[in-house]
Amino acid sequence: MSVVRAAMTQTVSAFGEMPGRIEDLPALAGRLDEIRDANLDHHERLIEHAAGLGAHLIGLGELFPAPYFALRRDPMWLDLAEDAHEGPSATRMRRLARRLGVVIVAPIYERCASTGDRFNTAVVIDSDGDVLGRFRKAHIPCGANEQGAFDESFYYGPARHPYNPPSRRVHGENSLLPVFETSVCRLGVSICYDRHFPRMAEGLARAGAQVILSPAVTFGAKSERMWAIEFEVDAARHGVFIGGSNRKGSERPWDQAYFGASHFAGPGGKLRDVSDHPELVIADLDLASLTGPDPSGWDLGRDRNPMID
Repeated sequence: MSVVRAAMTQTVSAFGEMPGRIEDLPALAGRLDEIRDANLDHHERLIEHAAGLGAHLIGLGELFPAPYFALRRDPMWLDLAEDAHEGPSATRMRRLARRLGVVIVAPIYERCASTGDRFNTAVVIDSDGDVLGRFRKAHIPCGANEQGAFDESFYYGPARHPYNPPSRRVHGENSLLPVFETSVCRLGVSICYDRHFPRMAEGLARAGAQVILSPAVTFGAKSERMWAIEFEVDAARHGVFIGGSNRKGSERPWDQAYFGASHFAGPGGKLRDVSDHPELVIADLDLASLTGPDPSGWDLGRDRNPMID
């Protein structure tokens, strides 16, 4: 497939019964399944809409089955973590991918079945409903900016060891940076904070990625400024397409505003959004354009200085 129509969501949590005060959050401790189900329902409708517009690849937002809970420490959210293959989110998305014949990247809050460790994980599901593997967020932020604080290290840790079994459909020597051979493209994932580390896009491109999806939940002045340029620079530098998905709006009771601005970029710059839905961005990725010499005359792979690299 030379031209892949790709979609990403840019939405906030769809659970409509969140309290207005942070102090009232404990009342939801027994309703985590309802929160997940509301978001699964919402995203199923978005996926169906994107597929109806011809999307072959659909990426969901970071931690899509829930509100972004890492703005403060609250132990109740730990119980939301689920299995990356047999949990309710993966099961629902696998069924949907099979029914619609689309590739879905579903970033969830994972609890490892073998160790009990928790991760921020993107599950990669092929168009036949098979789970090709997962990418666990490699860099975990904890800090604050002029708008608010975030403490992800309380909820999950970074990927530290191999966890994707050898497969002809997973490329790359570094199992922490898998590239998946999907039915539509060779696909890599970089979750939110990962995008700031230059070896991420470089490593995925070296492993053969044609497309990199970067689901995120981000806010703040510097983040918004960098969001507008980082993907274009990495796409041009490494000869790949990159899609960034950010939430758009705010979620009670934290009321932190997320600036959205989700978009796709390629070696030639930002791509046109052809979506007709405010919670979706859609672009056509011409994979054939990634082959052949760079129009700039650059050959960064050939001309690397081994004394520096």
